[in-house]
Amino acid sequence: MVIEKLKRFLDEKKVEYSIIQHSTAYTASEVAEVTHISGKEIAKTVIVNLDGKKVMVALPASYQIDFDLLREAAVARSAELATEEEFRNMFPGCQVGAMPPFGNLYGLDVIIDATLTEDKEIVFNAGTHQELIRMRFYDFQRLVRPRILCLTKASAIF
Repeated sequence: MVIEKLKRFLDEKKVEYSIIQHSTAYTASEVAEVTHISGKEIAKTVIVNLDGKKVMVALPASYQIDFDLLREAAVARSAELATEEEFRNMFPGCQVGAMPPFGNLYGLDVIIDATLTEDKEIVFNAGTHQELIRMRFYDFQRLVRPRILCLTKASAIF
């Protein structure tokens, strides 16, 4: 199970985190609603084809990727959302759409929206539609080493 793999990784790195249990929620806005956490504070994870390569992208749950900004910021020719069929088997033990933004555990590059750097903590799906992990953003950044880019209109003014 993904949560166990992720917990083991965080424990080995001596990172403090908490697990938030919640009722089943499939969309980022539903997760925000059932947990009473602002959609800006929850990082949703999406898989993008960037010049034909799968890349993990994390951004605030209440935001949408501006693919023109992503393409420009990543200096790519093409950027498009990957279909569930394209990545369904890339995350063993993980429920589709509930991948944690730890692409480094799956051999994927990670790009995050610049607005996620504004908060001291990051909250994200822990591999299921019933669990979140909350941890310090500093620790997340240190462990994942994501590229930080402006991916949304909101971050473009950041």
